[in-house]
Amino acid sequence: MVREPLRAASDLLRQASETAGDSDLEQRLYEQSNQLAKLATADSGPDHGRMARIMHVLDDLGDELEGDAQDAVEDAYEKVKEYRSTVSGV
Repeated sequence: MVREPLRAASDLLRQASETAGDSDLEQRLYEQSNQLAKLATADSGPDHGRMARIMHVLDDLGDELEGDAQDAVEDAYEKVKEYRSTVSGV
């Protein structure tokens, strides 16, 4: 089962990594993209805590970017938030 919001967030972060303009930010975005891609297709979905940590990282990354890269990270944040709203618990 593919969790579409997480897959979409992964794609957005990959796009942001290509336009980040800073090798450290590019690497951090790429790592988050990979993490979300794995979570999108894992046997069981991530919990609220994992999603909260990812959202926190995305918020921090968005603050360090500008332009198209920042927009892509903000869109990815919203996709993760969308997925998190479907997770039972909390």
